[in-house]
This record gives sequence, C-alpha cells and structure tokens, in this order.
Amino acid sequence: MNPAVEVLTRLVPPPAAVQPRTWSQTQERLGTALPEDYKDLVDTYGGGVFDETIWILEPDCADQDYDLVAIAAERAEVLGNLWGSGEPKPEALLRDGTGVLPFAYIEGSGAYLYWLTSETAKPEEWTVLVNEGRGPEWEHHPVGAAAFVAGMLTGQIHSETIGELEETEHGFDSNADILGSEE
Repeated sequence: MNPAVEVLTRLVPPPAAVQPRTWSQTQERLGTALPEDYKDLVDTYGGGVFDETIWILEPDCADQDYDLVAIAAERAEVLGNLWGSGEPKPEALLRDGTGVLPFAYIEGSGAYLYWLTSETAKPEEWTVLVNEGRGPEWEHHPVGAAAFVAGMLTGQIHSETIGELEETEHGFDSNADILGSEE
C-alpha cells in the first residue's frame, strides 16, 4: 500500500466493501496512465469525501459530478474556454507539454485539485495544483494526490484556497453511502 494511503487508513478507517477498479479501461478513456497512489486511494476508499471537504473523484461514479472521466472532460472544456478568453494560465502550465487532470473537488467552494501532468513525467511524478475554481488563483504543492490529502488531514500541508481542516476526528463518507449507489 502507498505510504500516504497507509497514513490515511490510520486516520480514517476505509469502508469495508470497496471493489478494486479495472484501471486499464479508465486509463484508456482518459488517454493516460494514472498515478499508483491515486489508484491505491480509490481501491482502498472508493470515491467520496474526506472531512466533508475533499471529494475524491472516481471512475464510473453514478453521479457525473463526481466521475473522474466526466469531470476531466468538463474541466478541460471550462479551462480551455477561460484561457482562450484571456484568463492567465498558472506559471506551471506555461511550459510546453504540461497539462492538468482533476482528481478531487473541494466541497462548497468550486475549487478543484488537479495533477500537474507533463509529457516527460511519469504519473508517479505528477504533483498537485489547486485552483480556487471561481477565479484565477492556483497553488502548487510538490506532492502526489494521496500525500496531499493525507497532508491536509494531518496539518502538514496548508492551502490558502482550501483553508485548514479543523477536524480533530477525521471522517470519510463514501459515494456509495452518500449517493446510494453501488461501487
């Protein structure tokens, strides 16, 4: 198990009945491989929300608002339109061959967590970009997806966009429980 996912399991017990995914199909639909830490996170927890704040997108979610593939397409269109209309790209995306791929939504704020992708980087090397969602501000965090979530829950990572997660007892609510769907 990925070390950051291990940290999460000590903080928040995962749901009992999560089914591992068929990642090859998801990666084919996205046109890219995905980081192992994210796959481990979703295979351990499924999609859902940590501390009623960080909503992990998952492939094949019954609700398209939390489906990894659907949101990837939607955010690509939204960001393309914003950048095409003159909103500045974050500095990290000014290099050729870089891009973003969303992996989580921040409940109530419109913010998204993205991987900073690169044609020359392996998915394990992708880091996290946070976009405020309703404005042009971006933050870069030089860690992977699972490490970012674990760091937010432990207080080791601070985000101006997300704020502090002030929970003393952390929780996870699965999509299956929230949406009443099968994983």
